[in-house]
Amino acid sequence: MPFTLVDILALSIFIFSWYGYTVFARKKAKTTDCIARSLHQHRIHWMHEVISREIKVSDASLLANLERNIAFFASSTLLILAGIFTLFAKVETLEAVIMSLPYAAQVTHLAIQLKLSLLVLIFVISFFQFTWSMRQYGFLNVMIGAAPIDRLGTNENLKAYAKEMATVQDQAAHSYNYGLRTYYFALAAMCWFLHPILLIIMSLWVVKTLYTREFNSKAVKAITAGQRLLHQERTLKDERTSIV
Repeated sequence: MPFTLVDILALSIFIFSWYGYTVFARKKAKTTDCIARSLHQHRIHWMHEVISREIKVSDASLLANLERNIAFFASSTLLILAGIFTLFAKVETLEAVIMSLPYAAQVTHLAIQLKLSLLVLIFVISFFQFTWSMRQYGFLNVMIGAAPIDRLGTNENLKAYAKEMATVQDQAAHSYNYGLRTYYFALAAMCWFLHPILLIIMSLWVVKTLYTREFNSKAVKAITAGQRLLHQERTLKDERTSIV
């Protein structure tokens, strides 16, 4: 058997940590201020502004910058996958390197190949997430190009259209976030080559890091405060428009 009971336990905790945090974050974001929830409101404000102005050069530049970031990770993922496939031909060398490290657990050829296969699966998932995010940003560009102009902001149909554009952008951002999350857990999976206990520790540490950054960081507090200010400003603007 290539894996011990500790290895199986570590792998189970790794999978549960990844899947469990994804489900937890998705549900908690519906009721709690976090990066995903606050940025969605920012995107709605942004799309409302897009349909209110005729010249959209700045919006196109911002979207192009977002797409460049995603393209960088997508191309990097392919390079990482190529490197991992190369390691399949160097299993003996990799085994010798691992065994030369202090406190490293005993490994076999098959165990190393299975661990490399796990990394391949992780980065394949990452690649699909990044490319799907890029496609959704492409859809958003088409929607922005087709959007009519509503300078007064009184057209209810266009307001609803702006929200739909924000939804597409939100889904693209979620795919990008999921892709980034795979990189975090890939770093934890790499620790399995050294010792299964280290995989457990790193899996829990990744969950703690993700939770802190997405729900309890200074950036979250600033983004949430900014979103509330924008909401107040838009409410006042709508009131002035209705009076006029």
